[in-house]
Amino acid sequence: MTHTAEETAADRAAGTPAGTAAGETKDVHRQVVDIIASRTLYDESYLLPESDFEGELGIDSVVFESILETVREHFALAGPLPGGLTTIRELAEAVEEALDAVPGAVSGTAPDAVPGPDGDVLLETLVAQAMHHTRYQRHQLGPDADLESELGIDSVVLTSIVADTADALGLAADVAGGVAATTLRTLAEELRPHLTGTAGAVPVRPEPGADSGTESGAESGAVPPEPYGEDSWDSRSMKDFMEERDPDLFAKTRSFGAYLRRRRRDRLYWYGMPLRSRCGNRAVIFDELTGREREFLMFASNNYLGLANHPKVVEAICEATRTYGATHTGSRFIGGTNTLHKELERRLAAFKQRPACIVYPGGYAANLGAISALVKSYDTLITDKLNHMSILDGGKLSGAERRIYRHNDMADLERVLARCADRPTGRLIVADGVFSMHGDICDLPEIVRLAREYGARVMIDDAHATGVLGRRGSGTAEHFGLKGEVDLELGTMSKTLAGMGGFVVGEEEVVEYLRHYSNSYVFAANIPAGVAAGLIASIDVIESEPERIERLWDNIRLLHGLLTDAGFDLENTRSAILPVVVGDERAAMEMGRAVRARGLYCQTVVFPGVPLGDARLRVSVTCEHTRQDLAEAAGIFVDAAREVGVLPSAG
Repeated sequence: MTHTAEETAADRAAGTPAGTAAGETKDVHRQVVDIIASRTLYDESYLLPESDFEGELGIDSVVFESILETVREHFALAGPLPGGLTTIRELAEAVEEALDAVPGAVSGTAPDAVPGPDGDVLLETLVAQAMHHTRYQRHQLGPDADLESELGIDSVVLTSIVADTADALGLAADVAGGVAATTLRTLAEELRPHLTGTAGAVPVRPEPGADSGTESGAESGAVPPEPYGEDSWDSRSMKDFMEERDPDLFAKTRSFGAYLRRRRRDRLYWYGMPLRSRCGNRAVIFDELTGREREFLMFASNNYLGLANHPKVVEAICEATRTYGATHTGSRFIGGTNTLHKELERRLAAFKQRPACIVYPGGYAANLGAISALVKSYDTLITDKLNHMSILDGGKLSGAERRIYRHNDMADLERVLARCADRPTGRLIVADGVFSMHGDICDLPEIVRLAREYGARVMIDDAHATGVLGRRGSGTAEHFGLKGEVDLELGTMSKTLAGMGGFVVGEEEVVEYLRHYSNSYVFAANIPAGVAAGLIASIDVIESEPERIERLWDNIRLLHGLLTDAGFDLENTRSAILPVVVGDERAAMEMGRAVRARGLYCQTVVFPGVPLGDARLRVSVTCEHTRQDLAEAAGIFVDAAREVGVLPSAG
């Protein structure tokens, strides 16, 4: 059978493999693809039946849960879907099985099924591209809805929708400019004369039957938690409040508020408690639960080299603020560049031994800006499964094809690279240098080798490696002797460097491109001059006092040995982050409470910081800790773990 370009493009948009008539694809599969596209910003042509959610599509656990919840709601499924679903085909088949099990339901169809708009391939393609660029589901994109006032589609997004539609249907590239349509239907009519060789006649897809399923808006089948008694444990996690549906947008906030109040009442919530002192090896913290302040051993700070309290750093901030004022009230291109910003970028580039540097308002902004500027919808972003959320969000913002490889599994990375090697577009591998909740280090030598072999670029996020790894403290590339071999090195200045902001170093032309195409740089005010001065002073101290790095590593080795000897699981940490792995969220929360009761403050990490079942206490070591601090801390962790049953009791 011969298919026209228009038919093939429409088949791809509907999730139909090339060479298969669109009407032959089951309606359930098409609607599942619609939902996945709306939650991931993927073009539907990428969403093939055998696409692996994680390994090929880069869909992390948080987004996957959102997809499953939307699928359950859309099809009015009474119970949860089975676990272990890894491909789109498996998910669609699970939905069909669930529908078959419901008396009166029609197999292979869904409640509130929405066929393609009028069966018109051109209009269908426009809708598919609108889904890709707006994250709307198909039923939300009414063909007669006003693009601007009802759908919030501005001229920039509309241009992208038209351009991608033109590409999918083989239209002239210049049709993207100057469109005047106000709805998707009128837009289709405006584009129809441009269809080559069709004289405006567009193939149509057969409409599926309209008598399927139950009414939309049926209950999703979610079972509310049973009331809990005074001493019972509320087993919900933060995950349970991510997809709560209600006509009142704020209903989820009230549910979460009740959950949070119970956590606080049980003294299991200490996040965001305010400090009333400098943050060194000890800190005074105001306990908002008891209304009292107390001094704690501080093991929750990323002040790895103690620079936040260094006199030279503090004085530099004060002097520059007196000279230049509190801030500059502008973006870097519009009145927001100070001579200190230029000097900071020069010093960071020299410290990292790279030609050029760009400074962003924050580390999160650096990942969002750099990834979305370089990686486009036709490119591929390849990330480690445990990468920081800012990397994942940068990928989502870019709209690129995203693929996740198993944590530090270089065989899996090679498999991913091999499967996308035939794509004539760019590939960027991004990995944390030090993984923030696990403390281990990426396998940079293998990443660099594989990138060379498969023609990919590499960016390493050194947020927790700067000031920690390498003899000079310049990060992961220095640690492995690979300076100049990594395309981009990214970092944050809110940790070791004791300030605020983020940065990327690399080749001059790449940095200048980022400066003009990173929205988080172009459209945001930069760090104040005083902060820039403090960061320059921090670099001065790192370079003039190398003994701080030596002392940090003496402390890391000492506490690591004490905790390991006590029987704690610290995974494969090789940095200043020591994860005390507990697993169960309740046990981790209760151990965190027991640790704080004994006068030590560290982070208790649960979902979404780590997956469910992987809860832990996260211990950060600094050069300011004394040997007495470390011995006392180890004793506190042991006593608290025994109290709550994480470690067996003594004797």
